[in-house]
Amino acid sequence: MAPSGRTVAGTRSRDRSDRWEDGAVPEPITPDTKDWTWVLEQPCAECGFDPSAQTLADLPTLMHDSAMVWTDVLRRPDARERPAPGVWSPLEYACHVRDVHRLFAERVQLMLDQDDPTFANWDQDETAVEGDYPGQDPAEVDVELVEAAGHAAGLYATITPETADRGGVRSNGSAFTIGTLGLYHLHDVVHHVHDVRA
Repeated sequence: MAPSGRTVAGTRSRDRSDRWEDGAVPEPITPDTKDWTWVLEQPCAECGFDPSAQTLADLPTLMHDSAMVWTDVLRRPDARERPAPGVWSPLEYACHVRDVHRLFAERVQLMLDQDDPTFANWDQDETAVEGDYPGQDPAEVDVELVEAAGHAAGLYATITPETADRGGVRSNGSAFTIGTLGLYHLHDVVHHVHDVRA
């Protein structure tokens, strides 16, 4: 669901030999190849997100509230367990959400610093493998996710009506303003809360 591409600041690799106690490597997840930009124009039937009900001014609070959910999720005994083959565990979803917050904060800052920048490509599935999502520590991920969400929320809080329309272009040609990028970002993280609660 996140824009396609490669690495995010703060993503780390580990020795994969000690990821899982039984030594079994989980199957690759089913790649998400959908273009989710339609969520800027109509409600998401899966998670209930309605772009028309959100404004840029709502983002800081909603980012904060969605991040707080993950503390309880990551404390669940099944946080490392995949609900089905090819589907991320709650821990893997949390790692992804953390990295989404970091990525979008980088992109918003780029849009503030440059005129109509083109964003580097980012592949969420490759990032999950390179960052060893299944092997990360849930307690550390919880802290990092809250920090990343807080940084993104703080950045959105600085956006004014004059800067909200500053633009940027994704590597596939999709054009965003800071306002629409913020809504796209918000849907991504809200949707993943739905994923781990469904």
